[in-house]
Amino acid sequence: VQLQASGGGLVQAGGSLRLSCAASGRTFSLLTMTWFHQAPGKERAFVATIGGNGGSTYYADSVKGRFTVSRDNAKSTVYLQMNSLKPEDTAVYYCAAKTDRIFRPAYSPKQYHSWGQGTLVTVSS
Repeated sequence: VQLQASGGGLVQAGGSLRLSCAASGRTFSLLTMTWFHQAPGKERAFVATIGGNGGSTYYADSVKGRFTVSRDNAKSTVYLQMNSLKPEDTAVYYCAAKTDRIFRPAYSPKQYHSWGQGTLVTVSS
């Protein structure tokens, strides 16, 4: 699976961004899609995940109520809408994929077989 992430940028605290991740190479509806982020000097951390049919989503506590993950299977694309951004959201954001016939949320980067290249989100105070 090839993943291409986009949409990062510089935004002021309280602002919004929408990240996109386009996939190719496998039946998209069989893929659990997940966003991770990695801040400087820190490990890659789970942000949000969505099952293949879009019906199940899970979020890190730090982003609940502010971020929304969604997908468009016709476009083979997953999105991360980020609202009320905070300086601590500053990180490189990665999309990742794993193949699931039955959705199982997975929070460790080690459980994913495909990764996008990352897109930088910078939130200024």
